[in-house]
Amino acid sequence: MTLTEQDIRDRTQAVLDEVGTEAEEVPFRSALWDAGLAFVQYPEGKGGLGVSPSLQGEVEATIRDSGRFFHPLATNTIGIGMGLPTVLTYGSEEHHEKHLKRIFTGEDWWCQMFSEPSHGSDVAGLSSRAERDGDEWVVNGQKVWTSVAHMSRYGMLLVRTDPDAPKHKGLSYFILDMQSPGVEIRPLYQITGDAEFNEVFFTDVRIPHTNLLGDVGDGWRVATTTLMNERVALGGSTQPRGSGTIATLVDLWEKEGATMPPAEQAIMRDRVAQLWIEAEVGRLTTLRARANSTIGNPGPEGSVGKLASAELNQRIWNAVTDLQGPSGMMHEIGYPRSRNEGLGGFGSLSKSFLRSQANTIEGGTSDIMRNILGERVLCLPGEPRVDKTVPWKDIPT
Repeated sequence: MTLTEQDIRDRTQAVLDEVGTEAEEVPFRSALWDAGLAFVQYPEGKGGLGVSPSLQGEVEATIRDSGRFFHPLATNTIGIGMGLPTVLTYGSEEHHEKHLKRIFTGEDWWCQMFSEPSHGSDVAGLSSRAERDGDEWVVNGQKVWTSVAHMSRYGMLLVRTDPDAPKHKGLSYFILDMQSPGVEIRPLYQITGDAEFNEVFFTDVRIPHTNLLGDVGDGWRVATTTLMNERVALGGSTQPRGSGTIATLVDLWEKEGATMPPAEQAIMRDRVAQLWIEAEVGRLTTLRARANSTIGNPGPEGSVGKLASAELNQRIWNAVTDLQGPSGMMHEIGYPRSRNEGLGGFGSLSKSFLRSQANTIEGGTSDIMRNILGERVLCLPGEPRVDKTVPWKDIPT
């Protein structure tokens, strides 16, 4: 199909005219999906039009021009950013019919269950087990740092199905119904006082074999698709210039900058300007990467955006805190413990500063990102991996 930028804008405007700019999020997203405007590069009938991903910007620009806020990942971030491309790539037609649209509309939230207490960055070393029992798999084990598990209807679950195989070869990937008997979710409270993360325990949890994504033992390949899409999702904003976190810094600078002594003001002005430039470079790089994106595994280049944006976000929030002076050391709303109903939206500068400290850990640490870029993009020699061919059960723990 050959479509122009104007064609995409016209299709988007038709959706806006049909449902209205004030429509609730689910019906609005449902209309976008049906019109092929969820992700235009996706296949027809599955949220897209089978055209260049560079045209997706026309959808979002048209919606913003109407006065409605819209970001593709603003609701159900993990499901849309990670689950949707994974299910599209490896799922059956039944999976597509059941899950894809409901992920995009936010009707079904998803979570990702890879990390374990003894295996974080070394995901392939995980020990949670699944054993075949007829047409079902029985799962036992534990996951940790599982964002929004308490709100999720489904989870992306990576478990070990063959302990006799090397660690990367003995994994399988399942869609887990989070309401299944034997699934226990416990909150993990963070430095912010919030609990968006969780521990998840599995006790004889039964998963139908039909919920397998990819083949038995092919879980690492499927998980890599999820992880690479996670890094793209976390890697930067495609919103208008000067928006997002950097807008918070600029707004605060305009309020507080004039009250600073001249020497401090000059230093902070340069600091704010440099951060704005870095944010804009990151945004343009993300737009360029999205224009070249493919369905499925986007490749290791997504680690560039994730690494850069995580560290930039921390520098921006550090500057915000410094601009506040002594009051930046205070927690504006006290320190209550609360159970988050989603991700982000902390509503407090101090909470946002504290939360940003996790940016260089979640979704792959900055050290892991540098390893990926060094080995897979720059083709530098990899670190020694003495356990790569050893059966998992023989690896010392």
